[in-house]
Amino acid sequence: MTKVLYVKANPKEDHQSFSARVANDFLDAYKTEHPEDMVEVLDLYNSFIPLIDGDVLQAWGKLANGHELTDDEASKVSRLGYLVDQFLAADKVVFSAPMWNFGFPPLMKAYLDAVCVAGKTFKYTAEGPVGLVEGKEVLMIEARGGIYSEGPMRQVEHTESYFKTVMNFIGISQVQTIIVEGVALDPSKAEDIYHAAASKAKELASQF
Repeated sequence: MTKVLYVKANPKEDHQSFSARVANDFLDAYKTEHPEDMVEVLDLYNSFIPLIDGDVLQAWGKLANGHELTDDEASKVSRLGYLVDQFLAADKVVFSAPMWNFGFPPLMKAYLDAVCVAGKTFKYTAEGPVGLVEGKEVLMIEARGGIYSEGPMRQVEHTESYFKTVMNFIGISQVQTIIVEGVALDPSKAEDIYHAAASKAKELASQF
């Protein structure tokens, strides 16, 4: 049975989020095309996503030296381990996220930090780092208020390019994106932009 992990990175209700709406359209179509597959949802803003903070860094040092962890340290390290194992167990991963201030929401960055783990998703070699995650398909559905894929704002786009860099770094080459952009430039056109993206998402569902 194929496992699909859906990672949502927006604190808004789904109906208020263009990225979540398109993701739901994709998942509905995907489930119709692949009824035997299992879809698991990870809502980052309603889950415990530890930051790489002082507790975590200290805990990693303690573990390397065989020292006992505090309760807080153990909780955070255990959760980080769960998140990367959950990511690795999925055959396909679908993300939805908005662009905020030229980048992703902070919990999206925290999640990507959580799945970039030396020895699990990549390793260091004499020739440089090598990704260890192979054969996984990934889809990113991203909403943007402005236009960043072309024109003068392209140079400050730090979402899709960053996401693909991280995925490639850990060994994932099958990365597709659906960008819902320009939704804040002219509110009268926002729904048309959404419907065009939703149509693309539904078409992709049969091939993903």
